[in-house]
Amino acid sequence: MKEKKKEPASMFQINGDKPDSKSKKKAAKSDSEDSEPEAKSSKSKKKATASPASMFQAGGDKEKEKKDKDKGKEKDKEKDKEKEKEKEKEKEKDKKGKKKAKAQESDDSDSELTTKKKKSKGKKGKKEERPPSPPIEFDDLEEFVLQPAQQGVTVKCKVTRDQRGMDKSLYPTYYLHLDNDKKVFLLAGRKRKKSTTSNYLISIDPTDLSRGGENFIGKLRSNLMGTKFTVFDNALHPDRSLPDMSNARQELAAIIYETNVLGMKGPRRMTVVIPGMDKDSERVPVRPRSDNDGLLMKFQNRKLDNLIELRNKTPTWNEETSSHVLNFNGRVTQASIKNFQIVHNKDVDYIVMQFGRVADDAFTLDYSYPMCAVQAFAIALSSFDGKIACE
Repeated sequence: MKEKKKEPASMFQINGDKPDSKSKKKAAKSDSEDSEPEAKSSKSKKKATASPASMFQAGGDKEKEKKDKDKGKEKDKEKDKEKEKEKEKEKEKDKKGKKKAKAQESDDSDSELTTKKKKSKGKKGKKEERPPSPPIEFDDLEEFVLQPAQQGVTVKCKVTRDQRGMDKSLYPTYYLHLDNDKKVFLLAGRKRKKSTTSNYLISIDPTDLSRGGENFIGKLRSNLMGTKFTVFDNALHPDRSLPDMSNARQELAAIIYETNVLGMKGPRRMTVVIPGMDKDSERVPVRPRSDNDGLLMKFQNRKLDNLIELRNKTPTWNEETSSHVLNFNGRVTQASIKNFQIVHNKDVDYIVMQFGRVADDAFTLDYSYPMCAVQAFAIALSSFDGKIACE
């Protein structure tokens, strides 16, 4: 019998209360309406989704959690009996569905993540249209790119790389747009010159990529080896902030690439650590006084209170194509070692972020709650860094 899937948002609610069966029913109902544009107010939305954010929340009441567990177990037993009956009916449907799925999987070149590129089949075929981003509107760009994605909405974006010009091959500029008809600009990023370690500036103006500019929104900084990265917002360095740290910069994410013992023969492994979410689905601020108190050190020391640990989804090996395969649902069309999906261990089918190649200098980047555009774009920039010694 399959283990019960957890609500996507409850994964990100650190030590959070587990939703009872009523909230599960409501959450399931809201999941089926994911494709519809969400125009409700945040309050009514929380009721409709029955706090899907509970998966990613920080803090919680342990006693209440125990009671909820006991209640949940009793109700789970009743549900399991009903499910067993349903499963028997569905078995026949699954057999037919499996044949179809096999045919689709073998034809889907966009689901490949591999270092061995096959130069034969499917390259000269007709271009498949990517599913566009749902309608997304915002008044304040700076606020939008730092705000977690709405629950139930996947924000679909496109990253383009500009390598034209004298030093652009060494220091290309990257642009992030919404992947729809309007192609709304979101962010731009470029590696800083004369930096000891890899350092990328992120801006909300494609023409202004200066550290002191008004449009500076965040930065990505690596360690000397180029295997670990930290994402910061645009607030002050702790040394220059107020004693209470209220105006100090926040760490938005840490990215850790594992050295790949197989060299170029296997896909890269990465871990992403981001701050947890509070009960209002707002990011819990992480303002370390020094690097010794930052996300990377907390991860290293396994002090993950109020933090969310994510990882890249392990691709499966396909014997027919002799390659590692991931299903990007039509959003990625070229095999590349840079293609990846970010998931939580509790539910590997809930894609928090995915990134993959569609042309030589074009990539799709999709992200979902609890991630924001700056976090997702910075994670993508880290995968471009030439110093990564993990391939």
